[in-house]
Amino acid sequence: MTTIDDFNFDGKKALIRVDFNVPLNDSFEVTDTNRIEAARPTILKILEDGGSAILMSHLGRPKGKSNPDMSLKHVLDKASEILGVRVKFVEDCIGEEAEKAVQELKSGEILLLENLRFHSEEESGDAAFAKELSKLGDIYVNDAFGTAHRAHASTTIIAQYFEGSKCFGYLMAKEIAAIKKVMETGEKPVTAVLGGAKVSSKITIIENILDKIDHLIIGGGMTYTFVKAQGGKVGDSICEDDKQELAMEILEKAKSKGVEVHLPVDVIAANDFSNVANTQVVSVKEIPDGWQGLDAGPETLERFKEVILKSKTILWNGPVGVFEMPNFAKGTIAVGNYIDEATKAGAFSLVGGGDSVAAVKQFGFEDKVSYVSTGGGAMLESLEGKTLPGIAAITA
Repeated sequence: MTTIDDFNFDGKKALIRVDFNVPLNDSFEVTDTNRIEAARPTILKILEDGGSAILMSHLGRPKGKSNPDMSLKHVLDKASEILGVRVKFVEDCIGEEAEKAVQELKSGEILLLENLRFHSEEESGDAAFAKELSKLGDIYVNDAFGTAHRAHASTTIIAQYFEGSKCFGYLMAKEIAAIKKVMETGEKPVTAVLGGAKVSSKITIIENILDKIDHLIIGGGMTYTFVKAQGGKVGDSICEDDKQELAMEILEKAKSKGVEVHLPVDVIAANDFSNVANTQVVSVKEIPDGWQGLDAGPETLERFKEVILKSKTILWNGPVGVFEMPNFAKGTIAVGNYIDEATKAGAFSLVGGGDSVAAVKQFGFEDKVSYVSTGGGAMLESLEGKTLPGIAAITA
């Protein structure tokens, strides 16, 4: 794997694809700086070598049109603060103005280009647009894992214009290594904790990881599709009736591969989808009509704890309850605590996928697991076994 450590950037202009697609409030202030902070080590290594950094990113979905609300200039102050260098800005990402700004850039300086998606050619993967971008740097660095599953001009197509001068940044390298550790080189036993609402959204992940894991913990809303498929009563719980056959196939496939599947045995049921609903602990197979399972029950958590604490490699994708409501967040917090304990005992733990990452941040587990992935869709496609175009473009 070619990374920025394989290059000396002294006197070079590095064209870096970063992921500064960060949330902004109504005053256009950055409300979550994680993605900017994640790019910092790569940018600073280039500056410390004596190079300059040209940053390109998208922000939002402007659909190929300039939109002042989605200008990357809103990110400028926060990026400058985090990087410790006053970041310069140019109001386009290609053309004379951008080329002039790059020419004037000195060693140790950073230039942020305007939103790539103000040009529709970015998302269509246009080769001519990618070639225009490629004029702006000597070495191409892809450090945007969050967009690595997109064959866009700046993430994939551009790499063909940098033969021998393209590499991964530190963030991309860490993401690739973390997934490899779970999927290929992880110490056994390997456990996957999969939560979330729907079996349908996790099916390709489950099918791909069954050959790599020893234990599969299933939680969250998709529990009830499995339980109903096995003849249980799930009351008003979320359930994909058209996926029951699929659920049974997954259980059969897991059994044939020697994978132990751990489903909840009891749940916290509520008589309404509300934080102030009445609750009771019931068997997962005996949820009364008018009630719905919204969190893992105490016996279930004890069983999950036993499995997680004996694991050496752990993948966590999806919460085990409706963690957005405090009264139904206890199960997800408990799982986080078990993974924290296992990690302290030497296990490698990877958290990836939107809701589990949100839960980890909300409950303060970010520094208690081995790695939190920054790329939701890219992470999930990696777990599904797909080759991400942004990665293939560098390794090709």
